[in-house]
Amino acid sequence: VQLQASGGGLVQAGGSLRLFCAVSGRTFSYYAMGWFRQAPGKEREFVAAINRSGGSTNYADSVKGRFTISRDNAKNTVNLQMNSLKAEDTAVYYCAAGIHIGLYDYWGQGTLVTVSS
Repeated sequence: VQLQASGGGLVQAGGSLRLFCAVSGRTFSYYAMGWFRQAPGKEREFVAAINRSGGSTNYADSVKGRFTISRDNAKNTVNLQMNSLKAEDTAVYYCAAGIHIGLYDYWGQGTLVTVSS
């Protein structure tokens, strides 16, 4: 399974970005998907997750109400819409795939999001 994350960039505080993760190599709908992030000097942390069907989602408290995770099983993609961005959202964002939410076996290479204040 290969994951390719994209969509990162530089945005001003209060702005929006949409991250994309393309998945190939296995049946996409077989996997729950997650987004994680790692800020400079900090450990990687959970951001959002979505189950196989897309009917259930989880969010970190720090992004709840601002970020939305979604998936398109026909296009083998999972997206992360990020609104009302803050400087503390600056990080490398990674997508991950696994059998269940919380159990991720495959990781993408990361895409950098920089929010200027």
